[in-house]
Amino acid sequence: MVEVAHAILEAKNEVLDFNQLLVEIQEYMELSDEALESRMARFYTDLNIDGSFISLGDNRWGLRAWYPIDSIDEEIATSMEDEEVKKPRKKRKKVNAFGSDDLIDYNDDDPEDEELIDDEDLDSDDLDDDIDVDLEDDVDEEDEIDAYRSDLNELGADEDLEDEASVEEDLIIIDDEDLDKDFDEEDEEE
Repeated sequence: MVEVAHAILEAKNEVLDFNQLLVEIQEYMELSDEALESRMARFYTDLNIDGSFISLGDNRWGLRAWYPIDSIDEEIATSMEDEEVKKPRKKRKKVNAFGSDDLIDYNDDDPEDEELIDDEDLDSDDLDDDIDVDLEDDVDEEDEIDAYRSDLNELGADEDLEDEASVEEDLIIIDDEDLDKDFDEEDEEE
């Protein structure tokens, strides 16, 4: 049947609808309706598999040899545009089977979410509370330092602290620029 279809398309030299092609084949091969119907599915599969035929959309068939590759895309695109002109389908509305009372908001119970406070949200009372806490922390630190010093005095560690203070006075602060100059001078000497 494929060979007959190829010969019919060559002879007519035009694109044919699949049903027209079947009628032409039926007349040429003198097939009964039952015989044609029993072979129709296999014939359609063979048309798709055979590389010499091309479907141009809308169940229209032609010979691939008639079309260069670029025009095939144009022909198919033109037939697709014709389909778009057809009456658009109405979209079905989606209905929620559950009422809004049944919905669970999973964002509300996430323990990893933290509530971030903007500066605009803070009242002046909130800022005062933070300052009071900071001052209390400073007082606690000073008390701890005083207690530490008194323990050191009892142990006689004052002498060691005075020695460390004199060492710190002997130290010199060197800028990065001075270090770079020293390295440059050493490189020149080598």
